[in-house]
Amino acid sequence: QVQVAESGGGSVQAGRSLSLTCEVSGRIFTKNRIAWFRQAPGKEREFVADHTSVTEATNYGDSVKGRFTISRASGKNTVNLRMNNLRPEDSANYYCMLDLLNGMAHWGRGTLVTVSP
Repeated sequence: QVQVAESGGGSVQAGRSLSLTCEVSGRIFTKNRIAWFRQAPGKEREFVADHTSVTEATNYGDSVKGRFTISRASGKNTVNLRMNNLRPEDSANYYCMLDLLNGMAHWGRGTLVTVSP
């Protein structure tokens, strides 16, 4: 069984920072990709950032580049998303996804981030 769990959501004022954590457990391949997506009410799901193990490659969505940083301790299956200079438009449910790179993916239940003006 693979489990994906997000934590760290909350409410902050614009300009502040918040960190989210995604913990993955279970039978996981050494090479995998952990990604963050977000979805605001009435909007489509949006890619935020991802990190691929082994290669240490990272990618970011255009709307968060330069403000958000994704990181993972070497060999660990815990990913942090540091969100700086938050804006009201960053408000959304943030979801973590484990991509096993074999066509299978596992999603967490999400954590809510609310940014007030």
